Amino acid sequence: MPCYSLRNIIKYPRAVLRTILVVANNIYCVPTYLVWMFLLLPLRKIHETYYYRIEGILFHWLLANVSMWSWTAGYEVVEMGDDITTAFDKRTLVLANHQSTSDVPLLMAAFNAKKGILPNIMWIMDRLFKYTNFGAVSLVHQDFFIASGKKNREKSLQQLKSHIRQCYVPRKRKWMVLFPEGGFLRKRKEVSQRFAEKNNLPVLNNVTLPRVGAMKAIMDMLGAPNDMNVCSSSSTTTNPSLLGCGSVGGGQDAVKQSASNSTIISSKAINKDDDDCDTCKDASYALLNGQSGGCLEYVLDITIAYPQGVPLDLPNIVHGMRDPCQTFLFYKLYHSSEVPRDSESLTQWLYNRFYEKEKLLEEFYRTGSWPASCTIPPTAVHQDLLRFLLIHLFFITSTYVHLQLILMLINYTNVMYVYMLS
Repeated sequence: MPCYSLRNIIKYPRAVLRTILVVANNIYCVPTYLVWMFLLLPLRKIHETYYYRIEGILFHWLLANVSMWSWTAGYEVVEMGDDITTAFDKRTLVLANHQSTSDVPLLMAAFNAKKGILPNIMWIMDRLFKYTNFGAVSLVHQDFFIASGKKNREKSLQQLKSHIRQCYVPRKRKWMVLFPEGGFLRKRKEVSQRFAEKNNLPVLNNVTLPRVGAMKAIMDMLGAPNDMNVCSSSSTTTNPSLLGCGSVGGGQDAVKQSASNSTIISSKAINKDDDDCDTCKDASYALLNGQSGGCLEYVLDITIAYPQGVPLDLPNIVHGMRDPCQTFLFYKLYHSSEVPRDSESLTQWLYNRFYEKEKLLEEFYRTGSWPASCTIPPTAVHQDLLRFLLIHLFFITSTYVHLQLILMLINYTNVMYVYMLS
């Protein structure tokens, strides 16, 4: 009881202190990143690859700061499911359910502990994010801002294709994160359930029916034809035993198997005009700018589960007033050859993934357990405190150096002004 009382007493001062530190963290980290990218612009003209390699490192360090926020608040990330190490340095599309504003910071925390992911990642996010403090960082890093709403749909999908061709592939990005639901669970749940009832589809409570347009655009640009010949120069033979719960098939057989398992969704309902799922045509596949080897190799399906189904949110991560807890990430890895290419089959495949998420989350919230037959048992993500401290030291030192440079420039300008007047 005394310990509990003490925790309650210090909770509010601790929340105030954490908030001040997070605000300060943003003040000395985000501008420092932007200033370095500005100062290094000449390098971009000389050797663009080196410029974006440095940018990727700074971007990773910046997201490591965000990872530290949740970790120091006691919000631990626990991973389980398939072994995803084979996908670390491969072109991978990440699909995740979207419950709250904490989904992205917690994914950052999970990816931060894995080598080479965050420097080479592209986030697909709502365009409103462009106007936050991280918006300028995302613009420099060349993440993609997608506009919601039916009137913006076709234009946004074409812009996504262009962005993949002009930014994602030339920068040699590897991972791409997409939230197919197109919004938070609490905002889309009612609309999704009405659509499901209208079209005789499963009514979901823990996820919503996904939108397919963005994934179709990505598959059109980065997915190879079913025989995978286009990707032969960059793909490697994969041992199915390395992928744990998610079986890996090859070519047409895998596509046929995926289609044969798609008994949950009515194809007639999928193709109705009033379906809010997008369609996107004019496949380009992976021959971008006359070069091959840009193919998508894996699709990583992540199911995010919060304790008792009550999501954290960004304010929780900032002030840390909610009790420490664990957020679970359940991984299921698919080789890209398992994913259908045509619009109807792809829609059905994606719908089935979210129906599986519904069953996983329902079982977890009811029993607190996950499927036993997984390669990786529940494992807490380890964060490196010393690395966090060194990254902070870098940003603080950089801020000091940049301020000194600015003061020197102001002083030099004043001296020159006085000289010209005299």
